[in-house]
Amino acid sequence: MNFNIYDFTEFVNSIKLWLNSVLPPAAADIAGFVIIGICFLTFIVILGLSLVYIERKVCAFFQQRLGPMRVGFWGTAQTIADIIKLVFKEPLISKGSDKFLFNLAAFIVIIAPFMAIAAIPFAKGLHVLDFDIGLFFITAISSIGVTGILLAGWSSNNKYSLIGAMRSGAQIVSYELSVILSLLTIIVLTGSLQLSVIVESQRDGWWIFKGNIPAIIAFFIFIIASTAESNRGPFDMAEAESELTAGFHTEYSGIKFAFFFLAEYINLFIIAAVGATVFFGGWMPLHIGNFEFFNNVMDFIPPIIWFFGKIAAIIFLIMWFKWTFPRLRIDQLLTLEWKYLLPINLINLLLMALVALSGWHL
Repeated sequence: MNFNIYDFTEFVNSIKLWLNSVLPPAAADIAGFVIIGICFLTFIVILGLSLVYIERKVCAFFQQRLGPMRVGFWGTAQTIADIIKLVFKEPLISKGSDKFLFNLAAFIVIIAPFMAIAAIPFAKGLHVLDFDIGLFFITAISSIGVTGILLAGWSSNNKYSLIGAMRSGAQIVSYELSVILSLLTIIVLTGSLQLSVIVESQRDGWWIFKGNIPAIIAFFIFIIASTAESNRGPFDMAEAESELTAGFHTEYSGIKFAFFFLAEYINLFIIAAVGATVFFGGWMPLHIGNFEFFNNVMDFIPPIIWFFGKIAAIIFLIMWFKWTFPRLRIDQLLTLEWKYLLPINLINLLLMALVALSGWHL
């Protein structure tokens, strides 16, 4: 079994061949699905724990505090302690709630990002679902989460939860338009929805640089709209503690509350991963023209390091965004989308079409 940190294709194929050699075809396929599922579950748990800790530290940095320091070295075990608390906490359900929908909502919210993350290319050859509508699949699956949020608010039999869910529904449906249009702006250049093709089209340069000004505008709209769609600050009107206690998950406790909490951070990772793939070349290294020495040095860095480095930079930008600006009112939030971002997006899409037809991109 050969392992190459620059191309995982041979490694993945060798695992598949080994499973087929020791198991019947149907059992080998099932075993492959189980291995992939366990890998994703492990990755998502580690990702959730890490991002919660990182956000607390980033928040503390911006507010000139230390953040968690007591549990573990520099507070690294704080998120583990939180998970243990949530797992062993009694899951309470209010008397007047719809118990079936109340329980179902938490699972819908967590399942949507689990499915979306499967289509993300982590490195060359390290891609679970690589089909020709990959980007469309991610945006469509991510939209399922709003169903869980609306169900959670309605089934809780709590007016604050219902108001939070309605706010969230209006917010997500509105900002989805800008997210899709900003991604469509780059699809005009690539001519494909397949994520591996989009990455390959940036072998000689990332679209954020060679797509001219419309690509830069599309990236900033994507970051703003994605932050709003994921209900993160300063667009967290659905969870406004000062008005709605905790919004649509006010009545949730224990492991079901942890599902909502974890889903937010998985969505944060997916946003950063899609942004890195579409605008910054995914796992492609940084190349500058004919500077062979520089390009060779960049090629020496493993693709998976490039990918996670880009994701880390975008996640930090989104966290910076959250802890810098004050929370918007719901009318300001919807005005920003319908009166500013959407018209700018439509004009920018036309500009990118003109750039693509005229061949002005690099």
